[in-house]
Parts: sequence; C-alpha cells; structure tokens
Amino acid sequence: MPAASRPSRILVTGAAGFVASHLGEMCAGRDDLELVGMQRPTSVTRILPRGFGGGVEADLLDQEGLKGAVAAARPDTIIHLAGQSSVHESYRNPGDTLLANILGTQHLLFAAEKAQVRRVLVVGSADEYGDVQAENVPLREDRPLTPRSPYAVSRVAQGALCSEFARRKTVEIVRTRTFPHTGKRRGAVFAESSFARQIAEIEIECAEPVIHVGNLDAIRDFSDVQEVIRAYLLLLSKGENGVVYNVCSGKGIAIRAVLDSLITLSGVKVEVRIDPSRLRPVDLPVLIGDPSRLRDAVGFAPSGNLEGALADLLADWRDAVKRGQKSEARHH
Repeated sequence: MPAASRPSRILVTGAAGFVASHLGEMCAGRDDLELVGMQRPTSVTRILPRGFGGGVEADLLDQEGLKGAVAAARPDTIIHLAGQSSVHESYRNPGDTLLANILGTQHLLFAAEKAQVRRVLVVGSADEYGDVQAENVPLREDRPLTPRSPYAVSRVAQGALCSEFARRKTVEIVRTRTFPHTGKRRGAVFAESSFARQIAEIEIECAEPVIHVGNLDAIRDFSDVQEVIRAYLLLLSKGENGVVYNVCSGKGIAIRAVLDSLITLSGVKVEVRIDPSRLRPVDLPVLIGDPSRLRDAVGFAPSGNLEGALADLLADWRDAVKRGQKSEARHH
C-alpha cells in the first residue's frame, strides 16, 4: 500500500490579518494543506487564527531574522498577505508604507530563495491602475499603471520587484491585483466596515443616528473575501510564473449602494453626513477589473455577490459593539 503523501505546507505572512483569518477558516480540516502563520514579534501573546497548524514570528524589515523564520517554517509555498493595505494610512505615513510593501517584500523573496521555496503568491492591489475613467473599464492587466497614492506607488514597485525575481527562476512568483473585498472582521479603516460599525452603534443607541461618510460616488469592483481566497488558492497551484492576475468580478458598485445595502439590512433610520476628514486627497472615480485572465487560468472568478459578506460584516460589528459596551460597563 503506497504511503500517503504529506500535506502541502503554506507559509502565510500577515497571519493576524483579515484575509488570513478567513483563509484559516476555509482550510480548517483539509488534509492536503497545512498552514503556518507568520506574525510580527510582539510582547503580547497572540493566538493564530483557526485552521493554522503552527506559526513563526518575524519582522519583514529584519532581513536576517526573516530568513531564519522562513527556514524554520519549511514551507513549500508562501502566500504573502502582510503589508500596509490602507490608502488613507499611506497618506498619513508614506514612509512606513513604502518600507513595508517594497523592502519587506524584497526581504521575503530573498528568504524564499534561500529556503528553496517553490512558489510565492504576492498580493497586490487594483489601486496600481491609478487614474482611470469610466471609458477605460474594465481594466486589463496590460493597462499602463498610473499610481495616485503612496500606497499605490508601493504596490507598483512591489510588482516590479516580483517581476525581477520571476525572471531569475529561482522561485516562482505569481502576482495578483486584487480589487476590494469584504466580510466579517474587515478593518474599520475601510469604508464599508466603518459604515457597518456606525450602524451597529446606532442600533443600540450608543451613537446618534448619523452615519459619517467620505466619497460615496466612487465605483468599485467588490468581492466577498471568501471568493477572493478561493482565487488565491487556485492561483497558488495553477498560476503562471511572472504573470499578474486581476482578482475581481468585473462588476462595479457605487460606495453609496454598499451603504444603502447595509442600512437596508439593519432597518435603522439614519442621516448620512459627509465628513471632510474621510475624503482622500485623490480618490479614483471608478475601478472595475477584467477577470478573464484569472478565469482562463483557474476556471473561476469572484461573482460580485456581496449579500452574504455584508450581512456577515454587520453581524460581526454588532457582536463587537455589544462586547465593547459590556466591557465598558464592567469598568464603571
């Protein structure tokens, strides 16, 4: 009787983050995959998300420490989720954004080479496309890139680094330009999650019935995070070395419509008020991608159906707000 093959070992950077938590849940119980999480060193004890079989600590900016951590993890492949992912934060702190997303990725790829990792999936962003108008969409991967924020610049440079490593053929690099995605545990710095948090606070009357918003006219190609992760796992096994893939649905939705869906899910009566502090210095009017290359490569692309993801997001914020209220009550 032949011996059972061992599971493929995947190192996931940014294991404490939003996408990694969903990745762990989706892979929990699978016999063919073993997830190892990488998190930044901290004095606080952190628990890895469900579905992870172990973990290592490393700072992406500590090149030697990172090499040791990757070697200790013994991965067959890597999914690189770590980095600074907020456009708003990149304006507040451009230097750290550039360091994390460019230098951090370079250090990781050097470490992957040294550890003889077979393949790395590096997640980029639709913001790399930059200044596009409605007549330019849907966006194909061969469109010239015109980044319009420090965050977008960092992702474009990250992609250039990946192309260089892919040409060396010491480690295979598959890249994405991932369009917006959402679901439970989405960070409050992102628009739709901020809306859900404010609605949850209004529901229990710990905030006035006003939702503070930024630009609601922007149109984005949103996906459910679980469908995005399915695309990542398929690309990790089937994507082509050196090629970049849009991870998107090909459908656009205005931020205003996302807000309206969350208000409908709740049923609360609210006033929507523009908050100038939530407006970006540069806000791209429309980002809709062409998922054809992804679909041709792996036979799948996100559907663009957000009903379940938004319901999960609102339910998650309801739980978080109630827990916070109970905690506050205990301290008074």
